[in-house]
Amino acid sequence: MYQCARKLLFQLSAETAHDMALDMIGAGNRLGLGGLMAVSVPSRPRKIMGLTFDNPVGLAAGLDKNADCIDGLGQLGFGFVELGTVTPRPQPGNPKPRMFRIVEKEAIINRMGFNNLGIDHLVANVRKRRYRGVVGINIGKNVNTPIENAVDDYLACMKKVYPYAGYIAVNLSSPNTPGLRKLQFGDALKQLLDAIKQAQSGLTSEYGKKVPLAVKIAPDMTDEEIAAIAKELVAQEIEGVIATNTTLSRETVKGFKHADEQGGLSGAPLARRSTEVIKILAGELSGRLPVIGVGGIDSAEAAVAKIKAGASLLQVYSGLIYKGPRLIKDVAEAVYSCE
Repeated sequence: MYQCARKLLFQLSAETAHDMALDMIGAGNRLGLGGLMAVSVPSRPRKIMGLTFDNPVGLAAGLDKNADCIDGLGQLGFGFVELGTVTPRPQPGNPKPRMFRIVEKEAIINRMGFNNLGIDHLVANVRKRRYRGVVGINIGKNVNTPIENAVDDYLACMKKVYPYAGYIAVNLSSPNTPGLRKLQFGDALKQLLDAIKQAQSGLTSEYGKKVPLAVKIAPDMTDEEIAAIAKELVAQEIEGVIATNTTLSRETVKGFKHADEQGGLSGAPLARRSTEVIKILAGELSGRLPVIGVGGIDSAEAAVAKIKAGASLLQVYSGLIYKGPRLIKDVAEAVYSCE
């Protein structure tokens, strides 16, 4: 069924197809037809970051930025769903067109720019969800917030989502918000993490529960920079790290149509580098916090590579676009085969 749907969707522009697919998933759920696309994913619960995940396969942030389709997406078999990236205030994102397929390489380039309807819209939707799996909420800063004031946006989002999130993902690594990746380094990283950990402590007391924090990092760093981030995450007692976001590199798609478009590259061409980053992180972290692996997972083999590199959980996005919901089961079973 998905291959038929994909054939039709791929006749449309990438962003139009994205929006239509979400509309179809949402409508199917409302009409009680969500089971038509669902895949039976074997359950093998695991406890990570203090949370219980029914299976190790999650949806990466970016697909459902506004939490409009949580229940429909949850029905596809995910063990967890990460929503966002969301910002304090609504913003339109970058001018269209801003999403492009490189079909021959099963890749996507996007420069969406955190387009979303704002934190209040997302929270209202999350409060209404019926999906019982773990819900992560990925937070970022508005494009018109100066980088030196970025912490204010993260804290504003964090305070609003805290009562409703299973975990909070702090996005420091999108290449489509100017200056954002500077927050991954040195004093900027230390100050931001210190602020959000202080906020977490206060919110834990206020709500009587500790919501874990995971930091999402970029693949476009040196080994030394990755090691420095790992050291700071441990020092600040961050609960998890998500590796990786999209890449600015075009080495793996050079010469293909759309390869020169600005934005972050995801999909199969990112697989090797994201796995390398996971391996470096896992070596530096020595099990002190878990790694959530994402980037180019489009098969059982790709999933196994991430697990062997040191990932505890996995997320899919571009692979789901190209392969469909069956990928969720394939990835889960591949993880189980490693255990």
